[in-house]
Amino acid sequence: MKTTVEWIRADERLPYDGAGIVAAVTGRYPGEPDDDPDSLSGQEFWLVLPMYFRRVHPVDETGEIIENCFYDSDGVIRFPVGRPADGEVVTHWAEMPTLPGTDARRILGDDVRPALRAAAGR
Repeated sequence: MKTTVEWIRADERLPYDGAGIVAAVTGRYPGEPDDDPDSLSGQEFWLVLPMYFRRVHPVDETGEIIENCFYDSDGVIRFPVGRPADGEVVTHWAEMPTLPGTDARRILGDDVRPALRAAAGR
């Protein structure tokens, strides 16, 4: 099975609120002077991570409201490139591909097992 990914620049257009997306994230791994030089310590990176997009994201701990942010399953919040940010930023984003053999990006409950069997050709 093949899919085509359309990457969208995060400084040109943002996803719809609540969208599950993949994001191209850039930043730098934390480094320490005593780290092994062959480790990822201190190196720049650009990688793809699954995330959600929120137009308005309330922070429960502080009551702060954050607008137009990307967040991952670990609760890390990142902003689109071009916006003031410390650390990692999102350069591009794309819609999640559909599940194998379907036109859906998410299947829940009793429909999961039949979809898995169909995708496995059973």
